[in-house]
Amino acid sequence: MIAAGRAPVEHGFAHLKNWRVLTKLRTDPARATSLLRALLVLTNLEVDR
Repeated sequence: MIAAGRAPVEHGFAHLKNWRVLTKLRTDPARATSLLRALLVLTNLEVDR
């Protein structure tokens, strides 16, 4: 059960590594969370095409 929940999270992190903007991210955690959520939505839209 834990492995089933872990796989999508690791898959998401693997996709986030493609976003080079994250390497230079210098902001507060709340703003970073919003940015990451937006990037995940865009990534999921692209993957689901």
